[in-house]
Amino acid sequence: MTAPVFLAETEHLDGPELTLGGPEGRHAASVRRLRAGERVDLTDGAGAVAECVVREALKDALRLDVLRRYDVERPTPRIVVVQGLPKGDRGELAVEMMTEAGVDVIVPWAAARSITQWKGDKVAKALGRWRSTAREAGKQARRFHLPEVADLASTRQVERLLAGAARALVLHEEAAEPLSGVPLPAGGDIVLVVGPEGGVSEEELAAFGAAGAAPTLLGPTVLRTSTAGVAAAAVLLSRTGRW
Repeated sequence: MTAPVFLAETEHLDGPELTLGGPEGRHAASVRRLRAGERVDLTDGAGAVAECVVREALKDALRLDVLRRYDVERPTPRIVVVQGLPKGDRGELAVEMMTEAGVDVIVPWAAARSITQWKGDKVAKALGRWRSTAREAGKQARRFHLPEVADLASTRQVERLLAGAARALVLHEEAAEPLSGVPLPAGGDIVLVVGPEGGVSEEELAAFGAAGAAPTLLGPTVLRTSTAGVAAAAVLLSRTGRW
């Protein structure tokens, strides 16, 4: 069985010994019940990794001996998915699956046809849920570069993001060119827009096109907004050689 991954947010991964404390250490010691001699991996979420073995399990922390350290290069090209806000908890489902697949940046988007709207106090709470979901899914998937969940974006902000991309794409059911055939760059950012349940409006599609984004067809079937992003990411990750 592969070693569990824990996020050492406040620890420097240097020295022959480390202590995993805080919520991560508490979870490792009291929930996972890791004991002396068991293997764990610590990461800072930005590519640094420390392979460790448990020396001692305390009530709410682990004392670890470091076996080796290494850095994982950030993969290229980056896959950025702009996700139109879905209904209910489908946003967290989308974030979880895209994180497991390997998406690098997830941008929540307040689309014109989004049924769900984040306003006032909802913004911070919803972003907190998405970021917590990405963090936990990233550890489960043994990702040493955790994905970024960006702040809530307006359509104008999405336009600017698309304009700066190495390749900008919008999933659209009436597009003629399939995602499996569009030319892709070797580096930079591939930014992909996934609309909400009601789809991307004609005004948004025109604005994104003016910013350099090409409409593209994912496949012959209609996917839910919460699954379209991970399906499209799988195509892109495979075609760019990251899978």
